[in-house]
Amino acid sequence: MIDLYTWSTPNGRKVSIMLEECALPYRVHPVNIGKGEQFTPEFLALNPNNRIPAIVDSEGPDGKPLPLFESGAILVYLAEKTGKLVPKSARGRLICLQWLMFQMGGVGPMFGQAHHFIRNAEQVPYGIKRYTEETRRLYGVLQKRLSEAGYLADEYSIADIATFPWVARFEWHKVDLNDFPAVKRWFDTIAARPAVAKGMAVPTPP
Repeated sequence: MIDLYTWSTPNGRKVSIMLEECALPYRVHPVNIGKGEQFTPEFLALNPNNRIPAIVDSEGPDGKPLPLFESGAILVYLAEKTGKLVPKSARGRLICLQWLMFQMGGVGPMFGQAHHFIRNAEQVPYGIKRYTEETRRLYGVLQKRLSEAGYLADEYSIADIATFPWVARFEWHKVDLNDFPAVKRWFDTIAARPAVAKGMAVPTPP
């Protein structure tokens, strides 16, 4: 059994989608970041960086409970645990990890900053311009790749699972997916997967 500590953010949804795709049994522990629950001693014992998601796998690789944080690391771990959603070939695996790192280092931080300056911060024209332009640039990178391949790593993988929940907030960062037709095709294809729909609904609102 895997215990998932999460909230309804793109990073949290990566892991719930992965758990659904792998059909792994898990329990959800909502961590309401709006109320500061990520700063409780109990959660900090799992993730000293006070960010969701985190997991505890009661059956870690050595048979002992394994706590793990950082969404990208969790995706890699679950892929290795199940043998799913990472290409089998050495080349395919590296391409998959390349696009996973692209999400971790680019899409997540930059889309998140665009969300912040557009939706939450006082109007700061420099911040809005900087991060909306960078967000559109990253969409352009995705558009080029997805014009060449059906998925980021050619086959559906953790790279797509990591990126999808961020693209799902396209309206938050003022992007029209019709401007990026290959991204829209990819997005619609993934959104239609039952496991993705279930994972995107975690945690269920009270």
